[in-house]
Formats: sequence, structure tokens, C-alpha cells
Amino acid sequence: MKKLHIALAVAAAITTHGVVADEPDYKQWVGGFAEVYKPDEEKFFDFTSYDAGLGLGLEYGFRHDEHWGGRVEYSKINLESDANLDDDTADRFGFDAMYFLEDDLLYIFGGIKHLNMPQSGGMANLGLGKHFNVGENLKLITEVAAYHDFGQAYNDVSAKLGLAYAFGKTAPKPPGDADQDGINDNLDQCPNTAIGARVDSKGCNVDLDGDGVLNGVDQCPNTPAGTRVDATGCNWDKDMDGVGNDLDRCPDTPAGTVVGAKGCSLEIDSDQDGVLDTVDQCADTPLTDKVDANGCSIFEEVEVRETLNVLFGNNSDVIQNPDDPKFQEFADFMNRFPNTQTAIEGHASAPGRADYNMTLSLKRARAVRQLLIDKYDIAADRLSAEGFGETQLLDESNTAEAHRINRRIEARVTATQKEKVLRD
Repeated sequence: MKKLHIALAVAAAITTHGVVADEPDYKQWVGGFAEVYKPDEEKFFDFTSYDAGLGLGLEYGFRHDEHWGGRVEYSKINLESDANLDDDTADRFGFDAMYFLEDDLLYIFGGIKHLNMPQSGGMANLGLGKHFNVGENLKLITEVAAYHDFGQAYNDVSAKLGLAYAFGKTAPKPPGDADQDGINDNLDQCPNTAIGARVDSKGCNVDLDGDGVLNGVDQCPNTPAGTRVDATGCNWDKDMDGVGNDLDRCPDTPAGTVVGAKGCSLEIDSDQDGVLDTVDQCADTPLTDKVDANGCSIFEEVEVRETLNVLFGNNSDVIQNPDDPKFQEFADFMNRFPNTQTAIEGHASAPGRADYNMTLSLKRARAVRQLLIDKYDIAADRLSAEGFGETQLLDESNTAEAHRINRRIEARVTATQKEKVLRD
């Protein structure tokens, strides 16, 4: 019984993280171990069976790469006879392939072993183990394994506890500096900086466009080389009228315009849009508007949309709140854009038969369509209804909350409208 308790303690230790799990760099190890070996209760030799026995052994292991390794081991096991005869000893030796998992300490192993007992035989084994770091070169070995006897088809088990000395460490490769900016590659966030460029602690160019203004405050980071800039890194005289941006009240004066000390045209421009009155076809343009060459506001087509989402009760196509403001908002949008049309899409939750859910989802879509027609005065030919059943679930988790949000209709309508383009 005590030996079984020892085996259980080793098994528990394998999944415990109480020791620091540093990244091991070792290539090889040698170790010794003690183990509890429990033969199959139905295994008999010369009319006797064996209880759990204690064993001592040695192993040599190696790492092939980050994940794969192997080892050879030898163990001498003292087996207690259930027939009150003298204890027997057994020799076990063999080879294991080992696969190390992501933490580089926990591993799975399997291999071929030969067990010399009163009768010899070959076995296959499979197990789980862990190397705990307990010193600079010392590893605590913990394993559990199962063995299958090829000759008699019995299954034995064992638990191992040992100590290994690791060696063959590889010195870490020093980080490089590919772009030669003085910042190592492992810290360099801009690894391709031009040679000779002035960089910050992250390895990035402190003045990308070379205008003398650091990137952190440069509002125009791509100024052409040789351009005179202001404190923000932008062209000192944006409209090239000879008046610096900080004094220019009319920063977008057309090229060639004669300006005064404040950068505004000395010719008459009543609405100050940058287009002289003599050619201005829109004389009262707001100052906020961007204008074309004729002095008129510029418009752009902007897409606008409105959506409608309604939830339904379980196994129901009844609209719970037909006065919900969302219906009026949707109807107002369609009335504001009378050329729009929309399809109302009905959906169902996953429970129930697929054909029933398809019919129920269509009923829900038709109910909302009829409400928009009857109560909110939307023309019938602008609305259609479609049912999708349970084919487009928003949430597939099969919970009550998922079923609630899947019982729904969705509708969306899109239109375009003209909006003024504002000055920068």
C-alpha cells in the first residue's frame, strides 16, 4: 500500500508547477532514479503473482531539437511474491522516444523495453513525465508509465522519481544589428533604417522627412526635401503668397494673387472664399465651405443607411411592441428617400425542426412588413419579406441567450445624399 501511495505522489508532482520552469537549453542528461513497479494482477509466473515492487535504475537522454529527444534506461526491480516465496528480481532495459511540450519541461514518451523476470519478454510502453529545474544543471525526474506485455498481453504500470545532471548547454547567440543603427535587432522596431540616420531608443528615425522637426511633433511627416517648414514641420507658406502660415488669414489664396500683409487678396473677394468677385458665381458662400474655381460650394455623395432589428418571443411571430420608436425612425428614413426599397429578413433560433423554423421566420418577416404598411404608411411595393429559418444564426452557442437573440428580423436600407465638403 505504501508503494502505491508513492506512485500516486509522483503522478501528482508531474502536473504541479511549484518549481520555477526556466527554459532548459540542455542537450544531454544522465540520471538515476527509484521507481515503484506494479505488475498486472492477473500475471502469473510458476503459479505465483507479484505485488508492487521497488526498483533502482540509470538513464541517459539527449535532445534532438526543440521538441524531440530520446533516452536509454536500465532498471533492476525487486518484486514481492504473493505466494510467500522469496522475492524475485527483474531487469528492465530499453529505449524511449520523447516529445517535449511547449513549456519544454513536460514530455510524452513511448518506447520498447525488455523485462527479464522468471520469464523474459518484450513490452511497449507509453508515459508522461516532467523535468523540474532544481539547480543550474540538476533536474528532478518525475514519470508515470504503462507497459503492455507482447507475450501475455498483460498491462503493468510504474511511477518514477529521480535526479538527473544536464549538460551540453549552448551559449545564447548575441542579438545582431542588421541596419547598423546601434539598436539591437531584438529591440529595434524599425529594422531597416537607412545607414547613418539618427534614431531614437526604438531604432526609428527621429526625423523621417529630414526637415529638422522631430517625428513626435511633425504634423507634416512627408514634407519634400529642402522645403522651408514652420515649428509643426509643415510648409512655412502653404499657398506660396509670401506670408507665413502663422500670419496668413487666407491660407488658400490662388497662386499669383496679390495679397496684403495678412495674406488676403488686395482685390475684392466679398465672401473671402479665395475666388475674386469678378469670377465668383456664388457670392455668399459660407466661410466653412470648400469651393470650386467658380466660388461655389463643393458637394460629395455620401452613403447613409438605417437598420431595423426586432426580437420575437419563443415560437411566436407576434410583434411585442408595435409602437417602438425604432419603427417610426425606419419609416421616416424610407420616406426621406422615397426611391429606396428593402427586404425584411426573418430568422429563427436553432431548436425545432428546420422546416418549421423556416416557416416561422417568414411569418415574422411578414408581420413586420405588414406593420410598416398599415401603421407607418410605407408603400407595399417598397417592402418584401424573406425567411431564413435557422440558417443565419447570430450565436451558435445553444444557450437561452443565444436563442433569444436569434429569434429576430433584420432590415436595412441604404441611400445616398449630397453633403458639403468643408475646408481643411
